[in-house]
Amino acid sequence: MEHIEVFRRLGVALAIGLLVGVERGWQERDIRAGGRAAGIRTFGLTGFLGGIAGTLQAMTGPFLPATIAVLLGAIYIAGKWQETKENEDYSITSVVAALVVFGLGFLAAVGDIVTAAAGGVATTVILAARHSLHGFLRGLTWVELRSALVLLAMTVIALPLLPNRALDPWGALNPYSLWLLTITIAALSFAGYAAIRLMGPGRGVLLAGAAGGLVSSTALTLSFARYSAQAPEGARHLAAGAGIAGALSFARVLVIASALSFTLLAPLAAALVPAIIGFLAAALFSVWRSETATKAPEIDLKNPFELTTVISFALLLGLISLVSKIAIEYVGPSALFVVAAISGLVDVDAITLSTARLAGSTIDVIGAADVILIAVAVNAVTKVVLAFTAGRREYAMALGLASVVAVALGAIGYFAARSFLPA
Repeated sequence: MEHIEVFRRLGVALAIGLLVGVERGWQERDIRAGGRAAGIRTFGLTGFLGGIAGTLQAMTGPFLPATIAVLLGAIYIAGKWQETKENEDYSITSVVAALVVFGLGFLAAVGDIVTAAAGGVATTVILAARHSLHGFLRGLTWVELRSALVLLAMTVIALPLLPNRALDPWGALNPYSLWLLTITIAALSFAGYAAIRLMGPGRGVLLAGAAGGLVSSTALTLSFARYSAQAPEGARHLAAGAGIAGALSFARVLVIASALSFTLLAPLAAALVPAIIGFLAAALFSVWRSETATKAPEIDLKNPFELTTVISFALLLGLISLVSKIAIEYVGPSALFVVAAISGLVDVDAITLSTARLAGSTIDVIGAADVILIAVAVNAVTKVVLAFTAGRREYAMALGLASVVAVALGAIGYFAARSFLPA
């Protein structure tokens, strides 16, 4: 190995240790100097030592690096034992982190340097998220934990056992594909659900809107509408949060559809990107016009990993997939527009998934984009109707205006770009 390459790898090993050391030092910054087992210098040198051990392995074989690792672990354990006697702190996180840093430094020297660097960043993120993760665990209910464990078991154990072939004459009901798509959507929704739980009761309306848009913008819009009746002075602020949720729901549709059929990216982006910009601009305008800010209410969101929720979505996805296939078979692709309009009243994800799977084969790409955008537009109108039904007039008017701007910009962008889009 050339000298330049050795220096580069040792530099990455040192950087990994310093990165983790900064986080560890910050977490233990109130402890007196010399009162902790390891700080930024020790972690930096640990990563560097891992790099040296990896470099020496080519000359000495694996025995010396293994011996260094054992001695290093013993030193850290001894230091932590002394720290425990003084501070009564029984956490072994720093010891484990030190061994991980040594291992990543070793990897940087002998393996993929990019993987080692990514591992250092991931380790630091996990360590820095201590308070958030502990808070999330404290707020986690047994029902939520049980639901996640049951779904993991059903996915890891049951998914490989499901038949990976269509069970109906139209080729719509493939149990393996349907369940895989269902779990993927549930995981995406759970990211927003977990964000709301992590933010806690002090979250802002705009942040809650962004996180809620990943779970269910419809449920968030309804929750904000009901709260606007109790806090009329913050109605416009709440409408801004609902607008951001709408923008995130549009972005969610774009990501899901493009992931299943990349050819849908261009036509959907032509409509949804301007619509997202319109929603965000209208949300900022509502914040500017709002007389006062308000806190985020409790949002009536179901755990996306709750078994009944997942099974209900799987059944809805299967039903829409089957109806879409039958409609195309006996009526033609134009029947999907009706299916999309009806589906958009309830859910956008199911029609997006089922249509994206048909794009480029059963129906052309532009037709598939039209179907998805019809469902998106109907869903946006449905949320405005819910806002007028359950919320203050100011809230509903502000959200309605934002929706009109978003849909109008999306239509202009789509029809302006349509002549340049491939069929």
